[in-house]
Amino acid sequence: MNSKTANPVDLEWQNGLPVVIPDWPAPDSVRAFTTTRQGGVSCGGWDSLNLSAGVDDDPEAVAQNRRRLMAAQDLPAEPCWLEQVHGDRVIHLPEHGRRPVQADGAWTDRPGHVCAVLTADCLPVLLCSRDGDRVAAVHAGWRGLAAGVIEAAVTALGGARADLLAWLGPAISQAAFEVGPEVRRAFVTDDPGSAPCFHAGAGDRWQADIYALARRRLARVEVHEVWGGHWCTAGQPQWFYSHRRDGVCGRMASLIRIVGEEG
Repeated sequence: MNSKTANPVDLEWQNGLPVVIPDWPAPDSVRAFTTTRQGGVSCGGWDSLNLSAGVDDDPEAVAQNRRRLMAAQDLPAEPCWLEQVHGDRVIHLPEHGRRPVQADGAWTDRPGHVCAVLTADCLPVLLCSRDGDRVAAVHAGWRGLAAGVIEAAVTALGGARADLLAWLGPAISQAAFEVGPEVRRAFVTDDPGSAPCFHAGAGDRWQADIYALARRRLARVEVHEVWGGHWCTAGQPQWFYSHRRDGVCGRMASLIRIVGEEG
């Protein structure tokens, strides 16, 4: 398995917006990044680049933040914003167009369509083929991981699994992610080898390593080229939203697309 040691936050400023760029060997035809919380107009707990319309932020602020994102990244179209439900459904673009749909992942094999997931502690997983002709974005909280959302995305992408690359974006770290025994049981019952992904905490609590759990899930479907997984959304309030830390907060977006004639 491949990995690279990242700085606490590895950022690039692109047209006024700081973004996290995957440190993976994706082909030039694949564009991917995760936004931070900086660079928008939202106020209060949503300060400032909240991109979710489902967290009680001012709708006009969200709309303006999304316009800023599109302009800064020169996106060819509005991302397909999913209604995420912590399940295992992965949709194909453009089959579902750009209307909201309940799902926790999207994939495409065509330029002009932007796959996106929203997170604030949950794990964003981006996938692409080595030749750049298939990409996917996956929202993987612990429920989605346990439900098999990563496996569903890999299956949807098709092709040789050994040709897939994966990047684990900013999520909550093990030190900050305390869970109950039912969470550990959900994973260990299905995969006894996942037991080391949980460290004993106080009482019956456990500290869960969502990055390690995702790597195990990827390995089970023969995806071994994995990058990223070195951040803590809860521990870096300047850059990342964290629901666990703040309760009321915005959401970052992780986006991936194929660059075609539209540039």
